[in-house]
Amino acid sequence: MQRKGGRNGRKGGRDTGAADQADQGEQIDQGEQVEQVLDELYVTPPPAFVAHREERAAASRTAGRKEDARRIHAARRPTLAAWAANLLARSRPEETRRFLALGQALREAHRTLDADGLKELSAQRRRIVAALSRQAAQLADEAGHRLSQAAQREVESTLRAVLADSDAAGQWAGARLEVSLTPPSAFPSGTAAAPPARPGPEPAPRPKSSRAASGTRAKDELAERRRRRREERERAEQEAERAEQEAERARQRLRAARAEQAEAETSLHAADDRLAGAQAALDAAEERLRAAHEDLDRAARDRREAEERDRAAAHAVTEAEREARASARRVDRSGGPVR
Repeated sequence: MQRKGGRNGRKGGRDTGAADQADQGEQIDQGEQVEQVLDELYVTPPPAFVAHREERAAASRTAGRKEDARRIHAARRPTLAAWAANLLARSRPEETRRFLALGQALREAHRTLDADGLKELSAQRRRIVAALSRQAAQLADEAGHRLSQAAQREVESTLRAVLADSDAAGQWAGARLEVSLTPPSAFPSGTAAAPPARPGPEPAPRPKSSRAASGTRAKDELAERRRRRREERERAEQEAERAEQEAERARQRLRAARAEQAEAETSLHAADDRLAGAQAALDAAEERLRAAHEDLDRAARDRREAEERDRAAAHAVTEAEREARASARRVDRSGGPVR
């Protein structure tokens, strides 16, 4: 008997395991579904983003997927430039893959101070960033939303950030940017310092003529002046780039705040519409209640009138019965009915 029970237990265990696997498969399918919805949202043109998001969130709530609905509703509308960058990453997978590989090579060249490699890759960077930026503008235009020059510069800023920073590259590859990305100020502009020479034995001094020594000093002074000018120019460029980046971050914060305000206004309008509908329903209910009270009053009046008629009829019956009894007594006293 115990062995039989054990076999049943194992059989039940296999059934439970199959059910668990089915549940797990359903959860995976649902997870893939919400990821597809989010991918779809972030390539939806920004003007239609909120309405499309609320529609998909409502569908998930209706299907009983509350967590999916929460994740979808939490998605924030991207700026026009961020949307164009998302559209580029999603619509041009092969160009995206090559661009990410270029960024990885650039970062490696910068890390190893490979001046020749960095110079060559930087030339590719400028050419490819310009080409991809034009592709993003073309895709946005085909979708019915022309990019302004400022928005196209934001796309270029995002692409430069992708090349300079691995985290930015991962964000862009996911194609769910909400705002444009800004490249770090430490990324090289196209030149790299040559690695320091390894120390070695100093060569034996050679006698120089006074003219040769004078020419050497002049060359050294000229090289030093050029080095100082180059350093000053690079510092000025870095300061200008940092100022531009800070201004860009301020513009992004402003755009994000405006997008939030627009979304809040949309929610407010929707709440106003729901309030107006609820007020109309309440007014209709109050009107029906007043009509019901009037019907109740009429019914009460009709009942009172019916009661009065009933009492009058009962009184008439009583009078008729009394007169009938009196007539019967008179007949009895007279000895029968009069012929």
